[in-house]
Amino acid sequence: MAAPPKPTRIGLAGLAVMGQNLALNIAEKGFPVSVYNRSTSKVDETVERAKKEGDLPLYGFHDPESFVKSIQKPRVIIMLVKAGSPVDQTIKTLSAYLEKGDCIIDGGNEWYENTERREKAMAELGLLYLGMGVSGGEEGARNGISLTPGGSFEAFKSIEDILLKVAAQVPDSGPCVTYIGKGGSGNFVKMVHNGIEYGDMQLIAEAYDVLKSVGKLSNEELRSVFAEWNKGELLSFLIEITADIFGIKDDKGEGYLVDKVLDKTGMKGTGKWTVQQAADLSVAAPTIASSLDARFLSGLKEERVEAAKVFKAGGFWDILTGQVVDKKQLIDDVRQALYASKICSYAQGMNLIRAKSIQKGWDLKLRELARIWKGGCIIQSVFLGRIKKAYDRNPDLASLLVDPEFAKEIIERQSAWRRVVCLAISSGISTPGMSSSLAYFDTYRRGRLPANLVQAQRDYFGAHTYERVDVEGSFHTEWFKIARQCKN
Repeated sequence: MAAPPKPTRIGLAGLAVMGQNLALNIAEKGFPVSVYNRSTSKVDETVERAKKEGDLPLYGFHDPESFVKSIQKPRVIIMLVKAGSPVDQTIKTLSAYLEKGDCIIDGGNEWYENTERREKAMAELGLLYLGMGVSGGEEGARNGISLTPGGSFEAFKSIEDILLKVAAQVPDSGPCVTYIGKGGSGNFVKMVHNGIEYGDMQLIAEAYDVLKSVGKLSNEELRSVFAEWNKGELLSFLIEITADIFGIKDDKGEGYLVDKVLDKTGMKGTGKWTVQQAADLSVAAPTIASSLDARFLSGLKEERVEAAKVFKAGGFWDILTGQVVDKKQLIDDVRQALYASKICSYAQGMNLIRAKSIQKGWDLKLRELARIWKGGCIIQSVFLGRIKKAYDRNPDLASLLVDPEFAKEIIERQSAWRRVVCLAISSGISTPGMSSSLAYFDTYRRGRLPANLVQAQRDYFGAHTYERVDVEGSFHTEWFKIARQCKN
């Protein structure tokens, strides 16, 4: 390996595709970078890529000691390794050669409490630590990503100049990076980003299902519809790639590739963490939760195949026969339903972030999160620009649903939204994301709910007490005794 002519500006450990691409991005922006990986073949591969992609100032090392010593002091090292114990092992390996004032940055999808634990442990050694969410996939890592660094502010300042350059650049909005806040806030925000991403993907899948199963649209028609949607209010990375997917033919046989992909969705855990945190904080997040449930159910492929036989034998699927729909009307209705559901999903995610920020004292700025998500990341969209404006208008907005602009848009779209959900139900097509979003909206917009009955039941069997609408205080009624007297 060729040694750098002088100490490099930064180091990067962990050279899977994301790590390689981020290292190349850093080098391309003019910052000499040292790279290291336990598997030396990955180091050689990255060095070779750097030569091919413009003779970039990237230098590979096969052992951790020479890697660490090649970086200028105070050293800054980004880790991009699998979350959990591999992070602890990498820290242990690198910290043996680090000195006081050096900084480690974890760029993985880590549980926020692990980041807080590590930051405290590193501080005891005189080292700085940052937990940084990295969103944008392989392409983003190479060409511009969205970054959510949280933890030591001093650590952030030590790498701020690099992050501002490697982040996605959005016109009129700036680099898609900002200091998020203390502790594990950066990882928490990235976790919720991924939860919102789950919701987005599920809602898009439901739009596809309704259009394909009820509207009988072909893949070419679907490609055209999503491409058209990507010119308007739904313009986003996910809508763009969805249109691309519908147009790709199968290279191993006849037809389109999307029809050959097994209907079984994988996951890595951040969506589950998001739903668990929502439950812990008593924040309703039904759209995100339904997207997680949909992935669980997709994993029951063999059971679903057998269930389909049982219910087909009972004539259930005859429900889909004879359905006549106006394609043009259906396409427009589904577009409106998708947009309205999306507002609810993002409202849930933002409410969760705000609740955690209050609990932990992070003082997170929701408008800044919307800004840095406008580019580089998987959920990037013009929609996020509208969310930023909503929080610009009112930083203390209780919910995106009551922002005047979003409220107006939901009111305008609710008839189409209801038509789509009703059509899906009557056709036997599950739309858990759209349905739960609509239920969330209908619950939130009502001044009185049937929760009074539930609380009365709780007081009846468990003496949990209740409050009254007309008198202050807590009350308990001996419901059982009164009911028994009435029966007698």
